[in-house]
Amino acid sequence: MDAKIQKALNEHLNREFYASYLYLSMSAYFKRLNLKGFAHWMHLQSQEEIKHAMKVLDYIIQRGGKVIPETIQKPEHEWTSPLAVFEHMLKFEKGITKKIHDLVTLAIETNDYATNIFLHWFVSEQVEEEARVEDVLQKLKMAKDPSAVLFMDMELGKREC
Repeated sequence: MDAKIQKALNEHLNREFYASYLYLSMSAYFKRLNLKGFAHWMHLQSQEEIKHAMKVLDYIIQRGGKVIPETIQKPEHEWTSPLAVFEHMLKFEKGITKKIHDLVTLAIETNDYATNIFLHWFVSEQVEEEARVEDVLQKLKMAKDPSAVLFMDMELGKREC
């Protein structure tokens, strides 16, 4: 495995673990607000990010690369509202999308066809991730009274994966 690709994949591995940690922090925030549905939704999102991280970790090893764990940055833990949480989340996911696109570009530049193909799953996954967050965000923007947020809490609590 090309050294640049290995370094970039290890950096992405750290980003995926950070994403899990961030969403766990968001889940805890919602638990403090007694919004159990939002908390559940974020908890599942955190678990999904762990799966993404493991996918990267396994790929690095499968290609004969070396996994080099780094310190995971402390995530934010305070927001002003559920809307602020999802605005933060969308901005974060868009940043992840850009980093994945940068990885694809690097794979192309280094003629690493296997990594390029591997990353296509992440490119597609990010389309889904951004759309899922945008859906909740738009509904929160329409919610003008607390009862709408409580209704959303019940709906988000039904998420299965």
